[in-house]
Amino acid sequence: VQLVESGGGLVEAGGSLRLSCPASGFTFANHAIGWFRHAPGKELEGVVCISFAVGGTWYVDSVRGRFTVSTDNAKTTAFLEMDSLKPEDTAVYYCAADGLLTARNMCLIVRDSVEYDAWGQGTQVTVSS
Repeated sequence: VQLVESGGGLVEAGGSLRLSCPASGFTFANHAIGWFRHAPGKELEGVVCISFAVGGTWYVDSVRGRFTVSTDNAKTTAFLEMDSLKPEDTAVYYCAADGLLTARNMCLIVRDSVEYDAWGQGTQVTVSS
């Protein structure tokens, strides 16, 4: 199983980016999907999570109303739409998949990457002021 993020880049504050995370070897249908970010000098943070296994979506307060998680109809690709970007959103963004978790727990209980069913290689997002 594999996840490969794409779509990161350099954008000015107020701009938008759309990250993609296609799954290889499985679908998200029975999993929770998490988008995490790791900013310089900060801990890894769960940003947006959605659970198809048990239902629900969870957003960290700092991105609520600006970021949106979705998938394609086949649930083989996850997307993170990021609008109204701020310099503090600058980080490496990772997608991950795990089973039988609520969206809230997927985001709040951050574990070592090897403990997830799948963890991507990350994509850099840089927001200039």
